[in-house]
Amino acid sequence: MTDTTLTRRGLLAGTAGAAVLAALPKGAFAKELLRMSTLGPGTSPNLVMTTFANVVNKALPDYEIQLNATGAATRHVLEVAMGRSDFCMSSPAIHALMRKKAAMYAKIDQAPELVKKLRTVLNFPMGVYHIAVYGDSGINSLEDVKGKRVFLGPPGGAAFATMARLFKAVTGLEEGTDYEAVKLGWDAATAAFQDGNLDVYCNPTNAPSPVLTQIAVTNELRFLGIPADKLETEAVQKLVSGPGYRAAKLPAGAYGDKQLNDEDVTTIGVTVAIVTNEAADEGMIYDMTKSFYAGVAAEADTSPWLRAVTPQGAVDDINLPLHPGSQRALLELGVDIPDAAKA
Repeated sequence: MTDTTLTRRGLLAGTAGAAVLAALPKGAFAKELLRMSTLGPGTSPNLVMTTFANVVNKALPDYEIQLNATGAATRHVLEVAMGRSDFCMSSPAIHALMRKKAAMYAKIDQAPELVKKLRTVLNFPMGVYHIAVYGDSGINSLEDVKGKRVFLGPPGGAAFATMARLFKAVTGLEEGTDYEAVKLGWDAATAAFQDGNLDVYCNPTNAPSPVLTQIAVTNELRFLGIPADKLETEAVQKLVSGPGYRAAKLPAGAYGDKQLNDEDVTTIGVTVAIVTNEAADEGMIYDMTKSFYAGVAAEADTSPWLRAVTPQGAVDDINLPLHPGSQRALLELGVDIPDAAKA
């Protein structure tokens, strides 16, 4: 085969390709690519935000949301505030920490200014913190965690900080001193717990969690919680009354016969959010919000966990103003907007 033949074939292919491109509809390449960061598979935020992306991508052909399910929400919010990403999971607790320059934001001087760049698209219930152990582990209470390998959440994330505070408030145990806080991401931690390489696995999610339901098919599970005599202590009350937090119940029968809890478990319930940058286009956020809730209504029968995601819930526990586009959509959906949420 000669170089001339190759060149001619290349020209013919290029000409044919140009003809195909010219024949495509004008808007074929007009999609706006948007990045959305969330937690790993098996978590409620991943389920809700995957649904958000799928609904938007199907209903609004001008946009394509691409999911990033790695890293921690505490880092994702900084990326959105700086305009390096378009959407992420956040929470009222994260917003409060940014304003105070506290916890994981203690050394980030610009955190109080960056939180002002964020706007709420919608809030939704993340579920309750599951503190899971295997039935044959010999771990029956939070006090038994001493000396064990524990996954609190990804290092530097809100879940890690929350669970470390809870363990200390209830038992006085310090992570890194009294037990080993294993540093893993959500996916790796789930696999490690399934393989028996973790003693305690914490996951804030709606019950029943798909991940834990799968484990409970062949394994007995016990869920640890806050004892009644510890619930009213100052340290525990300070935690459960924080922004977006509350005391909540994990039902005794949530995971069927393999769940060893005879009574409901008292734990922490959490509200989280989808947030965007203040500069996001108002019309785009309006269309996405309306489309999402229409999609939720259509899929609620086949995905029962979606029934907890409601338009009125979009402003529950809210402590960050709504984006104007989201506010307009929620008002049309009949939502009563509290003053703290108004754009």
